[in-house]
Amino acid sequence: MALLPTLCTLAGCKKDMTLKLNEPRNIHGVISYRRSFPDINDTHLAVAQAIGIAPLANRAEAEALKGKLRHIESGDLYQVDSLTHSIPYLTPGAADLLDSIGRNFLDSLTCKGLNPNQVIVTSVLRTRDDVNRLRRRNTNASLNSAHAYGTTFDVSWKRFYKVEDPDGRPLQDVSADTLKLVLSEVLRDLREKRKLCYIKYELKQGCFHITTRK
Repeated sequence: MALLPTLCTLAGCKKDMTLKLNEPRNIHGVISYRRSFPDINDTHLAVAQAIGIAPLANRAEAEALKGKLRHIESGDLYQVDSLTHSIPYLTPGAADLLDSIGRNFLDSLTCKGLNPNQVIVTSVLRTRDDVNRLRRRNTNASLNSAHAYGTTFDVSWKRFYKVEDPDGRPLQDVSADTLKLVLSEVLRDLREKRKLCYIKYELKQGCFHITTRK
């Protein structure tokens, strides 16, 4: 699947030094990311079961499915965290979605005159063995998660990867709150306007839980 036009491309890439503040807000006027990204786990699970792979018992089974899964790795569009309870494989549709998120996020930062940062992927495909190990540390981890189907990944909203200037010039830091807001604009566009994914805002885990619909 070809990458979608980026937000900056669609806008003609005119520099916009202000951030859009059109996110839904709570009664105190504070931005409510939960209201922006309310898709419950059952919604993620239903589409994951419909379009994803069958759950895998272990990592060996995942290796055998390389023809149906795409390996993801840190590069020009995003960074993959040190995965301890998942493996870096996604269905082609989910991998394309992740590429679009990474590209659109970088493009949006450029349009706003902000220095480049990449999103960090914190969780990807989980086998049954991965889930069992995760539940030893987190008893709330679901035995039947959308992560089991290769359609789902988590992207941190707490941490971002600052892209350094290739010539070694120091770049001004962008606050995590600002980066989170820009990322939420990108995700809302993909979720609401383009109907490409379901997204749940995870407060305790500090991530956006994202499932492709393609």
